[in-house]
Amino acid sequence: MTINMMTALDDRICAAVNNIKTTANEYPGVVIIQNLATQRLLYMSDRGLNILGANWEDMAKLTLEEYYIRFFNIEDLNDYAPKVFEYLEKNSPDDSVTFFQQVRSKDGNFRWYNTSIKILMQDDEGRPLLTIVFAVPIDPLESVKHKVDRLLEENTFLRDNYQKFSKLGDREKGVLKALALGKSSQEISAELFMSVATADTHRRNIKRKLGTQSLYELQQFARAFDLI
Repeated sequence: MTINMMTALDDRICAAVNNIKTTANEYPGVVIIQNLATQRLLYMSDRGLNILGANWEDMAKLTLEEYYIRFFNIEDLNDYAPKVFEYLEKNSPDDSVTFFQQVRSKDGNFRWYNTSIKILMQDDEGRPLLTIVFAVPIDPLESVKHKVDRLLEENTFLRDNYQKFSKLGDREKGVLKALALGKSSQEISAELFMSVATADTHRRNIKRKLGTQSLYELQQFARAFDLI
């Protein structure tokens, strides 16, 4: 009975892994399958092996702990590991968890990846058994450039509009935040404990003081002055 159950489970595992293998190397990222029961890797796409400068025979011998210590930044691991454990405890195969991590490539340097983990298969008792990992490299130059451009743009907006923003009272700033989040006068009334008429009055005064007409402009102020 036990042998048959184990064989059936092994068959399910093989089928799940083989199903992924057929297309894994076509994806624009790295595909990895982990076995939580044995705490070992079951599969890594050729792209992943090439990035790490490893062969599958050696990778298959590593425990997951050895794998992460060898190829990942442990400081980052402490940041995202709780998210992964929480996701596995929730045991929801329809969901996934996504985070950033640094991976050590074959040249010895760390590179940032945007990584998602999803439960691929549960065991016979419904517990997470296999996870599939999909990791895509992040272009550091483009990522940094985008952030710098955004910060410069927000800094210029803040400097040019500081005098306008300083005209708002604390109550009006609270209303501005709510407006930037797309809330109606009725919602603002309930949330900030004021009448709908008062919320409408604040809305008009905010637009007049800031010289704004659109939601986008209100959101610019809210972002630049850290309201949202």
